[in-house]
This record gives sequence, C-alpha cells and structure tokens, in this order.
Amino acid sequence: NISGALCISQAWPGMARTIYNDHKRFLETYLTPYPGFFFTGDGVYRTSEGYYQLTGRLDDIINISGHRLGTAEVEDVVNHHVAVAESAVIGYPHEIKGEGKMLAFLPLKPLSQSYCTAVETLAAELRELISKKIAKYAAPDYVQVTCRL
Repeated sequence: NISGALCISQAWPGMARTIYNDHKRFLETYLTPYPGFFFTGDGVYRTSEGYYQLTGRLDDIINISGHRLGTAEVEDVVNHHVAVAESAVIGYPHEIKGEGKMLAFLPLKPLSQSYCTAVETLAAELRELISKKIAKYAAPDYVQVTCRL
C-alpha cells in the first residue's frame, strides 16, 4: 500500500511529444520532474495486491479566499459519502473569493439513485462533510449530481 506520482518509463503510441509552440514547457512539465520517466501529473495509490487507483491531479490547486486547496483533497472526502461513486472538483472565476468551487460529474452508486430526486439533500450532506473534514471555506458553491453518465 503506497501512494505517489504516476510516472511511466516507456513510450507508448499516441503519447504527447510536445506542447504547440512551447516545447520547453513540455519538457519542464512532463520530463524534468522525474528524470527518465514521463510524469503524467496524476497521483496514484497502489494496493498490496498490485491494483492502481488514480487519486487526482497533483498540480490542480484552487485558490479560495487566499487558501490553496487541492481538488484531489476535496474529491477524496466526497468519495467517502455512501451514495457517491466518484467525483470531479473544478474551480471557476469568482469576483470576491478569486475562485469558487464546483463539484461536477457526481455519478451515484446504483443503490443510491433515490438521491436523484433529493439533490439538495445530497448537496447539503456533502457540504457538511467537506466542512467537517477540511474546512468551512472548502464547502462547494455548487453541487451537480449526475444520475447517469
């Protein structure tokens, strides 16, 4: 059981080879952080059985009211809710806070479809969970429930 950065040692068909008009940025972003490996930018957790679980972008930070908050940190808390199968957190421009938060693509587990008709109940439960586990400022402004992808 270990977690860290997802890096790949071998090239594969279709992999990125540059960033249009900014090859230096490509090298600095994907090849410099871990020499000899392609850094995907994602965090990963490997179980003792050898299974891998992507934990989110390592470089995805939202600045909310002067607080730097990793989206993966919020997603981890949301994914512990009994009804949530997975989640994605994104930031959006906010004129007072700098950035606001939005939970998007929140597909529910099959046995939790009753939340599709009680979206505000789920949103309130998630805001409370995030407020307790992280902080009040981390509670999302918007929660979008997706009953099916």
